[in-house]
Amino acid sequence: MENTAEKEQPLTPAGRLFLQTEMDQVINAAIELEHPYDVETIKTEVKNSLMVKHPRFCSLLVRDGGGREFWRKIEIDVDQHVIVRLNRVIDDSGVSDCDAVNDYIADLTVSSPLPIDKPLWEMHLLLAHKTIVLRVHHALGDGISLMSLLMSCCRRIDDPAEAPPIVGVGSDSSTGKKRWSLLKLAMVLWFTFIYVVEFIARILFLRDKDTVIRGGAGVELWPRRLATARFRLDDMKIVKGTLKNATINDVLFGVISSGLSRYLDITSPQSLREGLRVTGLAMVNLRPQSGLQDLSKLMKSGSESRWGNKFGFMLLPLYYYKRGSDPIQFVKRSKSMLDNKKLSLEALFTYQIGNLILSLLGPKVAALLNYRVICNTSFTMSNIVGPREKMMMANIPMTSLRVTSSSLPHDLLIVQAITMHMISYAGIAEMQILVAKEIVPDPHVLARCFEDALLDMKRAATSSLKDQSN
Repeated sequence: MENTAEKEQPLTPAGRLFLQTEMDQVINAAIELEHPYDVETIKTEVKNSLMVKHPRFCSLLVRDGGGREFWRKIEIDVDQHVIVRLNRVIDDSGVSDCDAVNDYIADLTVSSPLPIDKPLWEMHLLLAHKTIVLRVHHALGDGISLMSLLMSCCRRIDDPAEAPPIVGVGSDSSTGKKRWSLLKLAMVLWFTFIYVVEFIARILFLRDKDTVIRGGAGVELWPRRLATARFRLDDMKIVKGTLKNATINDVLFGVISSGLSRYLDITSPQSLREGLRVTGLAMVNLRPQSGLQDLSKLMKSGSESRWGNKFGFMLLPLYYYKRGSDPIQFVKRSKSMLDNKKLSLEALFTYQIGNLILSLLGPKVAALLNYRVICNTSFTMSNIVGPREKMMMANIPMTSLRVTSSSLPHDLLIVQAITMHMISYAGIAEMQILVAKEIVPDPHVLARCFEDALLDMKRAATSSLKDQSN
């Protein structure tokens, strides 16, 4: 009996949530390498990696007679998890490797769920594109957990014997004492109350106005298309420097607000009202340290930075303004909004209440409530600060790292059309934009709107800094 208990572990509440039909999610990471690679070399690398030794990656999802899910540890066969594609995934040789891989992943997000007769992960080797697509079910862990594990499987370019360092990506909230005043406490309570009430209203009845990035009732999120927007972190830092105490996140949300305004200007058949609200749903890491985590801390029993899905949700209101507006104003508005959000406990509240609902009412009710929030907003997004330096996998330098998640099942009707996931790697931030083709026919146009928004902000910031120095 003791041996069985060691081999069988119940799913966490969040893990059960991501197995529900309404919330079934697979994380898809595209790892682009500098040189062609050998299939057997990759298989050997995987067999010797920490990944296949991780309890979740060598456990089968099983259900007992009462429908309760748990993990059962098994002997893993790596060959069952590796899928090899020898030829190009798209016949048109004029399509770039990035776009070809994106189309391949977009198809996977709606047509290829992970089979449950083996541990819930796969590795697709796209040899003609020098790319590896790692697919992991969200029930195994969140983006922070999975990217931290991936880093432990890679090596430094300057020292192949060492794993890339996880340093400087965040600060531990337990270090240093936070100074609280009555005014700050009152602000925390006020903003928490305001944002929690709005979150509940989003579940019940409050919804965004229909626009060209948001369909009406009965629009199916199938088929999907995927595009990549690329940003230089140095450009973001230039823009950040124009505002006191600004962060990269302030710039990012300013870029998204400006980019969406540009896209609405281009594609809307009718003029829109200035200040029209477009609401996003963001996932917020709740571990003490922001960014990627040390794997030993993630695996340590009782650690606050434990492995799994430890994130809350936060509503992000962005506003439409016509082109010609001062681009830096988008960042100022985003900074003001995010400063207020940071004072609230909205993300922690959604996490704790979500766990309570999962425990008392079960995952089906919790999934329905999450589904309602998604239905009543316009886009979903996440952002992970990734490795600062280039890494190697199987002794080959990695040139690009992109992440997206699967869409909601195509047999469900939903009006949210855009999902955005951004991760930075070696000075470049790449944002994967997954869209419903019926609503956003060409996501590359939207990607260019985001990229042009940052370039305009950089030009305005450079001009402003020059004026200040004169």
